[in-house]
Amino acid sequence: MDQAPVLTDLPRARTPSKNGPQGTASVLKALQILDVFRGCGAAMGVSDIARRADVPTSTAFRLLAYLVESGFVAKDGTMYRPGDKLFELGNQVALCRPLGLREQAAPYLGELYAATGMTVRMAVLDGTEIVIVNKIVGLRTLPAPTAIGGRTSAVCTALGKALLAFQPAERITPLLRGPLPRRTRHSVVNPRFLQRRLIETRSTRLAYDQEESILGQVCVATPILRDGSAVAAISLSAPTHQVNQHQAGAALLRAATRLERALKT
Repeated sequence: MDQAPVLTDLPRARTPSKNGPQGTASVLKALQILDVFRGCGAAMGVSDIARRADVPTSTAFRLLAYLVESGFVAKDGTMYRPGDKLFELGNQVALCRPLGLREQAAPYLGELYAATGMTVRMAVLDGTEIVIVNKIVGLRTLPAPTAIGGRTSAVCTALGKALLAFQPAERITPLLRGPLPRRTRHSVVNPRFLQRRLIETRSTRLAYDQEESILGQVCVATPILRDGSAVAAISLSAPTHQVNQHQAGAALLRAATRLERALKT
């Protein structure tokens, strides 16, 4: 996303030429500031933003003024939060555009929730993390702390393991060298044990999270495959005592099979 026109063409903006090194530095710092808002979930003051972005407070204040004027950041009193324009922009990425993966998968995720009453999620892989691209919950489902757009370690989640099991070897070999992150006392931190889990998932097309990400919650996931590679994964999760993993796995496999057929048309 090239923010240079936004930061240098605004009325009254007195920044260096966008083609010069100082203009490039300003763009990079503005992107650092925008990146701070990822996962924060709350409005922040300029000092906090500057500290998180590792830029001087005066620089943060100046660039935030341009971002507010352009609509990419909103200001409430002395606090700043992501602007509505970022929501519009985010929904133009391939996953969210009309007929993109999220829209095509939505009916199948809805049916999966209606059939099971469990929390349904869909995620994609980004490096060693997953990004949640859709989630369906009900009034009686377990609170789902991971928000749409949120990310977490792939190795601690059923979604992540379902995705990793169907990636080329060169993508997962560095991960298996360790060390692996620990989210709870049940997290898998032994690379060889994780490798065995991935081999099993590649055979069964089912991956499991036994309280490895959130205590008290278990999750079952399956990949959405295209040409043998996982482009996404879908999951069902619920409190430990409410999950029949066999039934959940069967429901996921049915939904994934139907979705994969739809993606081919």
